[in-house]
Amino acid sequence: MKKTSLLLLGLLSLASCKKEEKTPQKKFKEITGISQDLKPGDNFFRYVNAKWYDTITIPETQAGAGAYMFMNYPQRLRLQGILDSVSKSENAKGSIAQKVGDFYASGMDTATINKRGFDPVKPILNEIDAISDISSMMHFVTNATRSGNGSILSFYVGPDDKNSQMNIAHASQTGIGLPDRDYYFSEDSETEAIQKAYKKYLSTLFQLTGVSDAEASKKADLVYDIEKQIAESHRTRIERRDVKANYNKMAVSELEEKHPNIGWATVLEDLNAQTDSIDVGQPEYYDQLNSLLKAVPLEDWKVYLKAHTLENYADNLSKPFVDASFDFTKVISGQAVQKTRGEIMASAVDGYLGEALGQLYVKKYFPEEAKERMQELVNNVQKAYAKRIEDLEWMSDSTKLKAKEKLAAITKKIGYPDHWKDYSNVSIDRDTYFENIVSASSAAYQRNLEKLGKPVDKSEWFTTPSTVTAYNNPSANEIVFPAGILQPPYFDNEADDALNYGGIGMVIGHELTHTFDDQGAQFDKEGNVKNWWTDSDYEKFKSRIQQVIDQYDEFTVLDSLHIKGAMTVGENTADIAGVAVAYDAFKMTEQGQDTTKIGGFTPDQRFFLSVAKIWRVKMKDEFLRLWINNNPHSPPSWRVNGPLMNNPHFYEAFDVQPEDSLYLSEDERILIW
Repeated sequence: MKKTSLLLLGLLSLASCKKEEKTPQKKFKEITGISQDLKPGDNFFRYVNAKWYDTITIPETQAGAGAYMFMNYPQRLRLQGILDSVSKSENAKGSIAQKVGDFYASGMDTATINKRGFDPVKPILNEIDAISDISSMMHFVTNATRSGNGSILSFYVGPDDKNSQMNIAHASQTGIGLPDRDYYFSEDSETEAIQKAYKKYLSTLFQLTGVSDAEASKKADLVYDIEKQIAESHRTRIERRDVKANYNKMAVSELEEKHPNIGWATVLEDLNAQTDSIDVGQPEYYDQLNSLLKAVPLEDWKVYLKAHTLENYADNLSKPFVDASFDFTKVISGQAVQKTRGEIMASAVDGYLGEALGQLYVKKYFPEEAKERMQELVNNVQKAYAKRIEDLEWMSDSTKLKAKEKLAAITKKIGYPDHWKDYSNVSIDRDTYFENIVSASSAAYQRNLEKLGKPVDKSEWFTTPSTVTAYNNPSANEIVFPAGILQPPYFDNEADDALNYGGIGMVIGHELTHTFDDQGAQFDKEGNVKNWWTDSDYEKFKSRIQQVIDQYDEFTVLDSLHIKGAMTVGENTADIAGVAVAYDAFKMTEQGQDTTKIGGFTPDQRFFLSVAKIWRVKMKDEFLRLWINNNPHSPPSWRVNGPLMNNPHFYEAFDVQPEDSLYLSEDERILIW
């Protein structure tokens, strides 16, 4: 899929007030904007955020505003400032500054890009024209994959789920242009509008290469029909949550016999991948592909490959292609106006040379003392988690021991990597933006390929330091917090513990819980898919997971659109437990044991107010619909209200009563961890 805009505006600002405090280095910050006319027990998200939500204007270049992923919008402005400066400096050839500065400059040179039109992809389109049979088609597909031009093959190297110390080859389902398989089969008006816009987008791409309007429309329909046949074989997002079902390690010789049209041995040779086995995540896809390679006429496949090549590179070509790409983005996300070129390029540099740019970012924006305090927060939440495991009534002592061993073995990464990626084999020139992208993509493929058959490098990061995110990697049993998220409203090195534990503390608890959610619980402390539970305990665990699914299925988001409980269960479980364990960790602090009010709120209330502020988000309906259908997280309001309605300390802090909308009786409240 052509990536739509997901990262939008919204840093929170918290005004400080003067107050005597027991820890002088930490300033108590007043929390403003609370809607005192609303009952916190009816809709806590609104109680905390309504004044902001009802007055904030979503920028025209964005599909939403607020915190979380939308903070990447102001992040890009920060990065743009760095790039503007470094691109104007004299930098040594081959240096980090030269590569990121010249890459940025090449993308900002829209005059040259527009002059080139679609010339950069003409050689690729000519290669497609020269395809004469299925064998030469697969040769093109594999070579294109190596340079970042993916289509019907998704190949990568990563840890073996059953031997997490070693890297193996993986193949997964791919081949469609819409966000998910369900978009091809849903018949509601909103989805049909997206289908229509996608076909128009494909048609426009062909027209821009000189194809007549009528012929372009036919080609678009043809491509869509092939994709729909491919989509029939795709597993749903819910089915892809089944860890064991999506692990299918197969001998290449077996795949050769099953898929003669694909020709796995030749494919692997073209990929320069030496292996005798592949983990095929979704075998049905490659079964279907093998059949379609014969059933679909070769000339039709060539049209399909041209469409995907144009889609993959549309945003890197001249303005008409960029405009066509945005016209589709506008329908699917609701974003009204294209982003500025500077913001686009800040995102591009971060995507292709992320750890190079990250070195410049952390030097300017992430002080060492912030990393030290964050380490303390992580350790404290981890301690609180161990106690919660020990106190569980539903889990046996033997399973508790295994759970605590796994918790203690977690690797904690904060801020930025200990070792930076090497970009020495990436060639960057100020005058060739398209070629810069191909060089960076090819180098990334080669970097990934070199891991094949080698021990896993546990120091590797899978996000950039400047990204506003955090993640749990179950195969490495690690949690990761980049410098990008370690800023307000999540983390403030100058703020009191209530705000930080309700903010980044909740995120820490959330990521720790992914170690024990429906997927993470299937990995042992070494990162292998291996059962460490007693049968009885695992059945009890699954029954509690089902409670989360059932509860969130009932939450209405937009009109009659509900949260998909089975698709979001891992994130919802992490939200519920994340708040609970962060609260326990907060109560271990000096402020957490105090009752002194600040700005009219107790420490406990400030903790929960901070939880609501970190998910302060407003988005357009189109983007919200995209979110519900594709994002494994619940929408922001339910990342607040859902966990809190299950938290007894929230009831105490805000005197939530049975008549309040968020009230659940004690036996209805979910407790897993």
